[in-house]
Amino acid sequence: MDVRTQNKWDRASRTYDFFAAVDNRRLGGEKQRLLARVQGKTLHVAAGTGNDFKFLPPGADIVSIDISPKMLERAKLKAANYEGSIELREADVCSLDYPEATFDTVATVFTFCSVPKPIAGLRELYRVLKPGGQILMMEHVRGSAIGPVGVMLDLMTPLTRKFGPELNRETVGNVQKAGFRLRRVENIYLDVVKTIEAIKDRS
Repeated sequence: MDVRTQNKWDRASRTYDFFAAVDNRRLGGEKQRLLARVQGKTLHVAAGTGNDFKFLPPGADIVSIDISPKMLERAKLKAANYEGSIELREADVCSLDYPEATFDTVATVFTFCSVPKPIAGLRELYRVLKPGGQILMMEHVRGSAIGPVGVMLDLMTPLTRKFGPELNRETVGNVQKAGFRLRRVENIYLDVVKTIEAIKDRS
């Protein structure tokens, strides 16, 4: 378990709902559209305080993990109110206690801008996903279409990583490096918030 990351998100749990509400006003519809594609047994990475549970389709079979016990404590009530099954578990995405090929779907929302070793985490998700399974992601990434935006995010990241996300991750490329085949990449806000859908090919 990455204790430093755990402590950071334990501290952030106190104000997480405020910032999540801002994201919901701008992007709630996009989150719901993405998560509507959840199928089968699903691993939801980064439960946070449970903010995104309301965007999951009813009746799903979800395991929702987070590295922060304080986040999970706040997520319990929202999990109990979900019209389906959500099991909360404390876990580090870079070291998952699941056998290979356990899940049909993996879903992440604004997660891999905060995982210290993103490719290692994505490779773990690839491992626990069944062949033919899908990963659904909405992520902050480094913008490249508008040059000054990418430079600005590079400059901001040393500050933002102290209390939350890194804003200049090359997440689309990292997904491919982890072994996934891209199915769809869509710009949601400029080119700094994207949805990424990818597949673990059948061998």
